[in-house]
Amino acid sequence: MIYPEILAPAGDYECFEAALRYGADAVYLAKKSFGMRSAPENFSQGDLISACKSAHEKGIRVYLTCNTLPHSRELEALPDFAKEAAEAGVDAFIVSDIGVMSILKNLAPDIDIHISTQAGVVNHATASELYKMGAKRVVLARELHIDEIKTIRDKTPPELEIETFVHGAMCVSFSGRCLLSQYLTGRDANRGECAQPCRWSYAIMEKTRAGEYFPISESDGGTYILNAEDLCMIEHLDKLHSAGVSSFKIEGRAKSSYYVSVITNAYRAAKEHLLNHPGEPLPEWIKEETEKVSHRRYSTGFYFPVDPPTQNLSDGGYIRSWDVAATVEQSDGEYLMIRQRNRFFKGDTLEALLPLEKPVPIVADEIFDSEDQPADAANKAYERYKIRCGINLPEGTVLRIKK
Repeated sequence: MIYPEILAPAGDYECFEAALRYGADAVYLAKKSFGMRSAPENFSQGDLISACKSAHEKGIRVYLTCNTLPHSRELEALPDFAKEAAEAGVDAFIVSDIGVMSILKNLAPDIDIHISTQAGVVNHATASELYKMGAKRVVLARELHIDEIKTIRDKTPPELEIETFVHGAMCVSFSGRCLLSQYLTGRDANRGECAQPCRWSYAIMEKTRAGEYFPISESDGGTYILNAEDLCMIEHLDKLHSAGVSSFKIEGRAKSSYYVSVITNAYRAAKEHLLNHPGEPLPEWIKEETEKVSHRRYSTGFYFPVDPPTQNLSDGGYIRSWDVAATVEQSDGEYLMIRQRNRFFKGDTLEALLPLEKPVPIVADEIFDSEDQPADAANKAYERYKIRCGINLPEGTVLRIKK
């Protein structure tokens, strides 16, 4: 059985560093073009070179997304894109378009090809043909259940790696291929510009009764009829592993570094538990971590036929019960030098997020501002503070507080 990989997202360099700190085996990211997430900052060429160097020093792989569906005029930029990727040292391209795959294989033959979920691979014949064409890995469509994944594994070359999503936002369209955003806003989701209209509230209006809205559901606020729940497979990695999945992918290149830290850490801890304590229940603290980030209501997606995914019809918002309080910059065992992110007060209990460990509660017994004067609160965003808590924590440790 192939050792499972925890694949974390990074929309910017801060998220990339968080993924490395909290246990990713590999990180996927994008440059300024050809990626399915245009909203994040993404990576300049200099950032990409630095990221690959830093990751490879730690034995961590870097996958570069090239998974939009580019029009003919956009293909002219591919040679420079491939050249810069090779110079940076990326380990794989993530592609969805067969033409792009062919071009990249010719331009950068030493870089592996991973087939994006956007390609909609749902059967072993397609997966096998993509392998013959040069793909090292397929990211299967999200609409498959466990038994179908196992069939694909059993009927494809054993050298072909299989990757599936285990956590994050789901799309109401098939494997993310959607025209709704382009129709309503002119922003093409298939080129990374989705406006997420599936998260909006909808009602019906009859043509001759302008301004008179008829709700689709019984709620006075209308209905979020297209709003899919988020995916969470933290308790089922063993089933995916047994089905032959070799890479567990976390969605979230538009998410914060806090999200990347917490979810990467949770899935890495779950993986280690799976490998070191097979058959034993997952510790509660690992499951609880997935509730400590901003998320929609969770489901297990399409993986189990008896538990199909559902839509959250009542609202399009997030569940959010924790905030980042600060990050640690220095520690001497008694005092922490921190960079504040969200306000907290003297005497508040914070939680320190440590790699592969249960979160550690600490009390901010005393707070000192940047001029080393006593303070009742840390309330200036991104200012440096010092707190006395009697614990030594590594640089970069995330401190959070319950809302």
